[in-house]
Amino acid sequence: MEKNPDQVMAALTQVMDPEIPRVSIVDLGMVERISVVPDAIVITLIPTYMGCPATRLIAERAQMQVKQALQLPLDMVRVEWSTDVAWTTDRVTETGRRHLKEFGIAPPPATGNTLLTPDVPVSCPLCGATTTTMENLFGATACRSLYYCRQCKNPFEVMKPT
Repeated sequence: MEKNPDQVMAALTQVMDPEIPRVSIVDLGMVERISVVPDAIVITLIPTYMGCPATRLIAERAQMQVKQALQLPLDMVRVEWSTDVAWTTDRVTETGRRHLKEFGIAPPPATGNTLLTPDVPVSCPLCGATTTTMENLFGATACRSLYYCRQCKNPFEVMKPT
């Protein structure tokens, strides 16, 4: 089987973020580069948040998915983490934003230069209202903030823009 970056990318669309299992690492914009060389496939990923505890698990899942999809020995698939490129929320695809919302997490603002402060309006992913308030800068993970919707009375998380 001829191996090419498109096949690798197709396999990576099946690797979900362990903390947001509705969103793939491709839709989160974590895939920086795919290199196909004679003796290996090297996948370079960007962590969504420095110090994210899920990076090891994401790398293992990416390696296994590509190995299985392309029927390769495990040692032919390598995953590296980039320290040269910073991930921003601008990398999240429209599909990724939709899946975040379906999962109950408000997508980050459209531009990564926006700071998430209590006065920034955020649409509730459950009812769409903008009558929301920041309850806590920190949510269940360091990359999300906790908000409350005054219309539907539900708490929800917002992915922090970076």
